Amino acid sequence: MTEQVNNKGRNKLFTLLVIGHTGIHWFKQIYPILLPTIKSELELTDVQIGTIVTANEAASGTLTMPSGIIADTYYKHRGLILGGSLVLCGLAYFLVGFYANYLFVILGFMVLGLASAAWHPAAQSSLSTFFPDKRGFALAGHGMGASIGDTIAPIAIGFLLLYFSWTNLAQWQFIPALILGLIIFSLTRKSFHTNVSPPSLSNYVSGIKELLMNPFVLAVMFASSFVGMARLAIIGFLTIYLTEYLGYPPYWVGINWALLYVMGIVSQPIMGYVSDKFSRKTVVLPAFLTLSVCYFLIPFATNPIVLGIIIGAMGMFFYGTSNITTAAVLDVAQSQLHGTSTSIMSVFRQVFTLPSPIIAAYIITIYGMSALFYYAAILLLVASVFWAFIKIPKA
Repeated sequence: MTEQVNNKGRNKLFTLLVIGHTGIHWFKQIYPILLPTIKSELELTDVQIGTIVTANEAASGTLTMPSGIIADTYYKHRGLILGGSLVLCGLAYFLVGFYANYLFVILGFMVLGLASAAWHPAAQSSLSTFFPDKRGFALAGHGMGASIGDTIAPIAIGFLLLYFSWTNLAQWQFIPALILGLIIFSLTRKSFHTNVSPPSLSNYVSGIKELLMNPFVLAVMFASSFVGMARLAIIGFLTIYLTEYLGYPPYWVGINWALLYVMGIVSQPIMGYVSDKFSRKTVVLPAFLTLSVCYFLIPFATNPIVLGIIIGAMGMFFYGTSNITTAAVLDVAQSQLHGTSTSIMSVFRQVFTLPSPIIAAYIITIYGMSALFYYAAILLLVASVFWAFIKIPKA
């Protein structure tokens, strides 16, 4: 599918999707900061926390494939999908804060996972279609928006937790979610009012089959699965480590969590540009090796400044590499199936990542918190081995 739009039109859409993605990740990064407080006030165990994180990821995985199909099939309604995703984030937090019990924490964060799953295939496939000449850069720019939200939310929520209850903070999220959702819907809906025909069933099936039989695509997806396992384990327990083991107060936890993402604001556009100019592998392999080393070093960093430097180094690649690996798959996917291709990659990864927080919880219970970071380091090392042998076409 080739979108005939001028640069002004596609640049407007790019800007709106970056802003919307900032909002999505604002909401995504609130819940890790709330987890230590939720754990304390609801008297939850590490395994229960792992279950919450897994439930969030499972819900996201459940909708990922349907949302990709919907994004491709109902192209003209992508504005509604994008705006609705943001509103759904606010509803998720309202449920969590209003009912404030373990069951609704799980249910609310499952709704949050659904919202994230609805946004990404529609947004990423749109950027891939509108920017075929700068796919890596466009997806990385979209990721930069995520990093902005990922950076601001932990600092803001960590500070606000000093003055407000977590239940109030959660409920209040519905207001900005509703406002931003309506803005994104109203300003993007006309971008997709074009004569674009959805793929026929036969083309759809053959395109998916072709994608799944591509050895390059399979290797990329396997490697991404190991990276996702490590990322989900870190998301689930890094704030617990900072709070319970290092004794950091909420605002300091928020600052350290923000460091995990702030570097991505700068690094992601650079990674996207380099991957477009040279190859995806040029960016991904060094990034995975760096992450592996950083994970391994965390337990040895007892000095807050040293730990902050390590977390900041992790932040250069913690999220942004997923945009480059997505671009690698979309490079070889049929243009009419970019939404579905994004979903296939996510579903494949989530099959492996879903158990990771619970596995991590049991590792912590048996071997101690330090073992969590060794577990993550090994997973990144395995992913690096995959990429060392992948032959990637020049982007």
